[in-house]
Amino acid sequence: MASWVGQMRTDDNQRRILALADLIVRFGANVQPGQIVSLASEPGKEPLARAIAEAAYRAGAKFVDLSVFDIHVKHARMLHADPATLGFVPPWYGERMRKLGELRSAAIALTGPVAPRIMDGIDPALLGRDLLPRVRESIEIVNQRVSNWTAAPCPTASWAELVYPELEPADALERLWREVTHICRVDEPDPVAAWEERMDALVAVADKLDRMRLDALHFAGPGTDLTVGLLPTSRWHCARISTVDGIVHAPNIPTEEVFTTPDPERTEGYVTSTKPLFVSGAMVTGLRVRFARGRAVELDADQGADTLRTLTHRDRGSARLGEVALVDRESRIGSLDRVFFDTLLDENAASHIALGEGLDFTVGEEDHARINRSELHIDFMIGSDQVAVTGIERGGARVPLLRGGAWQI
Repeated sequence: MASWVGQMRTDDNQRRILALADLIVRFGANVQPGQIVSLASEPGKEPLARAIAEAAYRAGAKFVDLSVFDIHVKHARMLHADPATLGFVPPWYGERMRKLGELRSAAIALTGPVAPRIMDGIDPALLGRDLLPRVRESIEIVNQRVSNWTAAPCPTASWAELVYPELEPADALERLWREVTHICRVDEPDPVAAWEERMDALVAVADKLDRMRLDALHFAGPGTDLTVGLLPTSRWHCARISTVDGIVHAPNIPTEEVFTTPDPERTEGYVTSTKPLFVSGAMVTGLRVRFARGRAVELDADQGADTLRTLTHRDRGSARLGEVALVDRESRIGSLDRVFFDTLLDENAASHIALGEGLDFTVGEEDHARINRSELHIDFMIGSDQVAVTGIERGGARVPLLRGGAWQI
């Protein structure tokens, strides 16, 4: 009986892997015939990475360029390298990203922690010095819109044990795959059609927000009283975007947000994060930030504060906001009411803000000089059913946007 159940799970999982890989290639990155495909993965994610490579070649890819980042090697660096060298990034890492952009390559990244506790015991301030696998050139490519790209979750056993500590390891992995399959709409008869329908709904929300011509947003809830000013030409988007060459793609699978770039000089008040986040290998929980004149001037957390403090001193823009995003509770992620300890999933379950680089395509050219600039872009979640989001019009009138996690517009 046990072997029969195990075989059923294996067969189900293989179907999920193939279906998710197909969605990532066809809908997420929207790989085009003749493109190079950059695929970023980690040890433990081989089955999905290989399925993506197959799907990409079936879509006509010229070459799939696989890069594998091993967090255990980063851990060795944290333990033994000279701390003064931790900010060093080999120049060919950035050169590779720029060349991929020049060649109009597609890019796919797999998310989800593979060793979530490995950095426990490492000095948090040291973790803030080493951003790898992130490189600053990747933000340049996003803003230049020369690559059709996407990020998608890849369940692993260690990630599953973090999310479902009460389950046996095999049951936890099965549960994670089942929920990721649901969240990514891979359980639909036609996942691409299901996502196109959801995108249409998010575009409609973004259009409504644009017509309001809001001057600012106000977040109010437990531990939160935050006003985020917007630029005159800030425009709302969902994750249905196009490259400069007209390739429409979805940068995130799943995606449930509408977002824009705020005025980096006009964030005031204090905010408490509603979900933990992983950043530079460290888990940050209970994050509390106070802003004055757009800058994060006080930062504390129950865990991981020193890592984030180090990061916010990395450059002039790292303590200011580059994004604000609104998410309702009707999404498939939000309805699960679960913390996944993965920014891609958790940020699409709750409204969030991001320290660091702004997004050029969400702002008119006349305001590009005012967008926040940084080598960082760190999202953290600030929304919940208890956090009310209110729009502030240019004349000062206040308009309810989200109450109890539900849209009011």
